[in-house]
Amino acid sequence: MLWATTKKWGMQLVMELEQDLKVANVICMNGRRHITSSKNEVSRDLVVNVKSKKKQALLDVLPILTELRHALDMQMELETFVDKENYFQAFQLVPEYLQILENYSGLSAVQEMGRWIEAWLARTIQKLDTHLLGVCQIFNEESYLIAVDAYALMGDVSGMAEKMQSFCLQEILSRTHCVLKEMLEEEVGNNTQKNRFTYSDLCVQVPEPKLRPCLLRTLETLFSLMCSYYAIMSFSPGDKNIESKGPDLADKNDTSQNSDEILVDSGRGHSSAAVIQDGSAAEKSERASSSEISNPDASTSGTDSPFYQLRTDATKLVAQTFQRGRRNLWQLATSRLSVLLSSSAVCSTSIYQFLKNYEDLTIFILAGEAFCGFEASEFRQKLKTVCLNYIVSFHRQNIYALKMVLEKESWTIMSAEASQIISLAGLTGDGAALCSPTSRSSKLPINSFHGNSTTANSGKQRLGFASWLKIENPFSIKLENGSAESPKSNMLFNSSVNNNHGNGNNPSLDEENEDLLADFIDEDSQLPSRIPKTKIVKANSSHWKDGDISSQTGSSLSLLRMMDKYARLMQKLDIVNIELFKGISQLFGIFYHYIYETFGHQDRSQSSKALPDHQSSRLKAALSKISQDSDQWTKPQNVSYSPSSPLSMNSTFGQIDVMPTAPPSSMFTSYGLKERCAAAETVSLVARVLNRSKAHLHSVLSKNNTSSVEEFYRVLVDSVPDLTEHIHRTSARMLLHIDGYPDKIANAKWEVKELGIEHNGYVDLLLGEFKHYKTRLDHGGISKELQHLLMEYGIESIAEVLVEGLSRVKRCTDEGRALMSLDLQVLINGLQHIVSANVRPKLQTVDTFIKAYYLPETEYVHWARSHPEYSKSQVVGLVNLVATMKGWKRKTRLETVEKIEAAP
Repeated sequence: MLWATTKKWGMQLVMELEQDLKVANVICMNGRRHITSSKNEVSRDLVVNVKSKKKQALLDVLPILTELRHALDMQMELETFVDKENYFQAFQLVPEYLQILENYSGLSAVQEMGRWIEAWLARTIQKLDTHLLGVCQIFNEESYLIAVDAYALMGDVSGMAEKMQSFCLQEILSRTHCVLKEMLEEEVGNNTQKNRFTYSDLCVQVPEPKLRPCLLRTLETLFSLMCSYYAIMSFSPGDKNIESKGPDLADKNDTSQNSDEILVDSGRGHSSAAVIQDGSAAEKSERASSSEISNPDASTSGTDSPFYQLRTDATKLVAQTFQRGRRNLWQLATSRLSVLLSSSAVCSTSIYQFLKNYEDLTIFILAGEAFCGFEASEFRQKLKTVCLNYIVSFHRQNIYALKMVLEKESWTIMSAEASQIISLAGLTGDGAALCSPTSRSSKLPINSFHGNSTTANSGKQRLGFASWLKIENPFSIKLENGSAESPKSNMLFNSSVNNNHGNGNNPSLDEENEDLLADFIDEDSQLPSRIPKTKIVKANSSHWKDGDISSQTGSSLSLLRMMDKYARLMQKLDIVNIELFKGISQLFGIFYHYIYETFGHQDRSQSSKALPDHQSSRLKAALSKISQDSDQWTKPQNVSYSPSSPLSMNSTFGQIDVMPTAPPSSMFTSYGLKERCAAAETVSLVARVLNRSKAHLHSVLSKNNTSSVEEFYRVLVDSVPDLTEHIHRTSARMLLHIDGYPDKIANAKWEVKELGIEHNGYVDLLLGEFKHYKTRLDHGGISKELQHLLMEYGIESIAEVLVEGLSRVKRCTDEGRALMSLDLQVLINGLQHIVSANVRPKLQTVDTFIKAYYLPETEYVHWARSHPEYSKSQVVGLVNLVATMKGWKRKTRLETVEKIEAAP
């Protein structure tokens, strides 16, 4: 029972336990279900929470992405602005772009964009510099304002000004070099070789035919650069410029007044940093995209706007920098020209081409002085040196030409037609210019320079160069077939020459060019190569007399043409006109000396003792002056000469050893009487022309050089009558053939005891010689006037021979002295039958000399001083004869001779 009870109770417990286990199982299952449900809910809640943070994170990144996207758009805008050369808006946009990069500098993408902006800035600055270079080459207002606005916004206007100045100087170097390389392409070879040549090397290689094109092209280039430089220097924005090329900064909170600074290395032309400090980043971030920015409206802009003020200040700063540096530009330009003008081709060009080059350079100097505001003394001196070198070469060639003409001269009078081709308007002052005036020359603003060497005045007239901008480039040329020049070739100052020296009757341009282009020497004939043409002497030479044009020889025509060209050059090359006048005097001196050497010497081979040379003091002074100034001419050396031989820079006219060689003494007698008279007449003709030219030459030369003119006329020109007289006397003596008669007279028997009625035989011989002399004169082909003159000189020569012969007599009695008087009387009577004129006065010197035999011994010193017509040797011979025959004391004779020889 107990077991049953126990069993029953035990089963109950088991059932309860089972029931509890079931309940527990249910509870566990419910708990597991709740746990799973809770787990699912928690898991679901966790997922929702994670996505919410991501979303928030994305929301936080979105503004950054927006800024970066905006920055990328700005990159495209920057490239677009630069491509369109809208640098102002590009640089205005850069600060905003850089602010974005600064805000997110930690991002790798932003760092890449930073490297891009640096590269962009370098490219943009380089492109802007190229733009600036174009402005410097050819000024354009719109292009200039684009650059000014851009650099003003960058805050680097001073760097821009220095950079532009550097560009201008570089342009002078590069463009002048390129001009020569292009012009000398055939001479210097291929491009590889050309690139190795410096500017100086190219200048050395300039051939004479290409010198003028090279010079004109260089002047054209330099003048163009000066115009661009001046336009930049004088530019100031006016009202019309306000409608301009940049945004109105007043509407943008005056951001450029605070001028976000971009650090730019102006020397290298690219950006060295890309960090911009922007004081208004918040405002800029709120602005619309820069692509929406437009140029300001003219109605909202004005002279009071910050933008206009910024631009004005920038242009003023550039102008001031350019004003300070304009002298450097001018000096560099003139230094390049100086190197070109040092070429040997300058001295080998024709005078016509050289004058045109000189006038072009003179125009350039005037323009440069107006450009700089001060006198270009250094380059003027260089131009003077160039002219001097050319004149030395030109003068040397003329002397060589005159030498060839003189050595081939036949001394025959040329025909009247040949004489009429010459026009001496240059010498006589009739105003014939070497180059005719052109219509262009009157338009040049040659009076624009006022000598202002200080700081420029205000306004566009501060330098006087503004008027040059209004004309076409005066050096523009048009090359056709390599040499043809445009009608605008540079001829200057002709109008001034005509006004000062002319009477309005100028030769035609064709005739002047014929004079200029005619060579002095024909290579085949070595004679003047101008072909004679029949002309009527112009009205402006109506003062010529028939005698002036009827006594010309080939050498005198050549000489007059040369001197006339020199006189014309004096009017053109005023800076060296005194040297040209010296050239005239030296040409005349050569002619003078050659005629003296050829016709002024006696043939003394027939006489053991020469007759005294009765040259006037003026003739001796003239020959001494020629010898002093031209020692190499009067004493020619064995030095070969070519007209094209190089000249030293220090060459002077007096160092030119090309004096024409006078004929040897054996040829003195080869010239006939007609030729000798022609030589004397032609030198007189040249002297008459020079005398007519004296006043004109005075007017051309400055007052400081009048002494040279006076000395030339006093010493040389005024002594020409003495030279012609000496030539005629020498001709008369040579034609008489009486040089041996002094010895015959001295050797006659004068120690006679009684005076007979017979005269000495030399008298008859002298009369016979004189008859032959008169016959030679009658058939010599000379004028009656010259015949009469030479008859007088012949009689005077006989008187000289008689005096010389009587002075050589060693012993003579009183009867012998009477015989001398008898011989003289017979000679006078014989000559009187030959000559119609009274011959006794011509022989009075002989009679006086004979009668001096009877003077007291104390009177000879006084007598010698009162008769200078006798030489000292003749008076001493007379004293010795009288002392011997009259038994003077030795002391008395010696004292008398000493006093006579000591007299002046």
